[in-house]
Amino acid sequence: MKAACFESVGQVNCRQKNEPVISGTRDAIVKVSMAGLCGSDLHPFYGREAGLDCGTVMGHEMVGEIVELGSTFGNGMKTGDRVFAPFSTHCGACFYCEIGLTSRCTKGDLFGWIQDGIGLDGCQSEYVRVPIADSTLMLVPEGLSDESALLLGDNFSTGYFCAEMAEVKPGGTYLVIGCGTVGLLAILSAMDMGAERVFAMDPVLERRVIAESLGAIPLASNIVGRDAVLSATSGRGADAVMELVGLPEAQKMAFDCLRPGGIMSVIGCHCTPNFSFSPVQAYDKNITYRSGRCPAGHYMRLLVDRVVGGEFDLSPFISHQFGIDEAEKAYQVFSTRAEGCLKAVFCFQ
Repeated sequence: MKAACFESVGQVNCRQKNEPVISGTRDAIVKVSMAGLCGSDLHPFYGREAGLDCGTVMGHEMVGEIVELGSTFGNGMKTGDRVFAPFSTHCGACFYCEIGLTSRCTKGDLFGWIQDGIGLDGCQSEYVRVPIADSTLMLVPEGLSDESALLLGDNFSTGYFCAEMAEVKPGGTYLVIGCGTVGLLAILSAMDMGAERVFAMDPVLERRVIAESLGAIPLASNIVGRDAVLSATSGRGADAVMELVGLPEAQKMAFDCLRPGGIMSVIGCHCTPNFSFSPVQAYDKNITYRSGRCPAGHYMRLLVDRVVGGEFDLSPFISHQFGIDEAEKAYQVFSTRAEGCLKAVFCFQ
């Protein structure tokens, strides 16, 4: 089969790989119809997260069709069913799964991360093995497109989780830093939760234009943008800041734009060891700092009926489609935001 594989920092290529096989009784093999490229894929691509084995299949977002099942697969799904998945597997029975924190399942694995031979290949391939699949996979409901299912498995669930961590309430003023797909979907979620004002900060004009179309107030990622937030709130700052970048300068901007007693909701995956503000500064500002990997297995089930029912339109958020043979080009376009690229996917025939 063909797959987008990590070669080295700055290099992802299409490789010929062996098709995956059932190795656990709750496994499923899924024939992929659509796989996503995510900002998180760029951490190993840029070398911000080290240690990914050469040849690892990339990606953690997919929609497809079950073609083979393990011997004790137990949720009633069958071969031929159209399914989608969150970005990490989960058993459905451990303490964390029971409380809805599926991203911390004691038996779970993140798709697309193999280090020193240990881990799970990703979803940017013609076929993918899904462990503990009877609790991880979800049937795609009638009327839900591949695009919407893909976004539910990661980006939309993560954006909604970010807004929930920010405790968005009617009448509040909020700031989103980083208007990639997840940031834009956090704006969509905050508006749904009743936010009075949402500022959207991003250096890319095209992304600010989309944010404005969602009802946000666009700002450039600079001191002028920070001053606009402070000016609009009588110098206090936003009630909560949703930070979706994962870089020190974004963290510093979030802190500077947050009012005393506010919430910093951090989805950006930070790869540096230090904070951009000190414990003393956090104490003096009475901030609440929240962060962590979205329990997408929980949120996609929470949100799917609302998407099918038309409450959320996810169709504008995928901008580019590639074939798997174009893996190198896809990563170059996506990583450099060329051609106005917002969200890229691989489509399989």
